[in-house]
Amino acid sequence: MKKHFTQFKETLARKTRAVTSALAARRGLLCVIAAVAAAITSLAIKAKVHSSSVKYALANSSGEGYVDTAVKILMAVVIGALVLAGLYALFGDTVMPTLTRRIQEMFNYNG
Repeated sequence: MKKHFTQFKETLARKTRAVTSALAARRGLLCVIAAVAAAITSLAIKAKVHSSSVKYALANSSGEGYVDTAVKILMAVVIGALVLAGLYALFGDTVMPTLTRRIQEMFNYNG
């Protein structure tokens, strides 16, 4: 009877170790599954936020597009060219002759 009890005790210990290792493996697997689920949830939230911002951008009808920006840049270039032409004409006819005369008088000093 004692031998039978010892065998029963050893068998029970073996089965307990097997169950314990199986539970540990299952716990590890559950941890991995939980981490994957958290990552998927995070990606789903990011995708939802991104899709909301894309929907908002597509629904926005403010009219600021490539053509509008190109027209603004073209207007700025044309206005700048007109201002520069006006300044060149002013300096060429009014300021430059006076400035040239004064510089020549300064260097032709006969003192």
